[in-house]
Amino acid sequence: QVQLVETGGGVVQVGGALRLSCAASGSISSGNTMGWYRQAPGKQREVVARMRSVASTYYADSVKGRFTISRDNAKNTVYLQMSSLKPEDTAIYYCHYRGMNLNSNEYWGQGTQVTVSS
Repeated sequence: QVQLVETGGGVVQVGGALRLSCAASGSISSGNTMGWYRQAPGKQREVVARMRSVASTYYADSVKGRFTISRDNAKNTVYLQMSSLKPEDTAIYYCHYRGMNLNSNEYWGQGTQVTVSS
């Protein structure tokens, strides 16, 4: 079992910045992938960014150049630095964890609200 706790959400003006953190605990395995998904009202949950290593990182087209994902393996923590925020970034942001194997279980955090006011 893996537990994920997100922090850092809040309300920010258009063009502002926020930094989300997700701390993982439990049965953490090497080679895992951690990332961020978001879900806006009435929309499907979508991937924002995910990272197994610096060389294996993915960003949604909508956030490229604005968001940066990073991780500190010593702290079992993944971060999402968000800048140049837009109203369409408003959503609940969820931390996500998946083990190295294709059939490994996935785990989700409780979510943290990000609201970008116009």
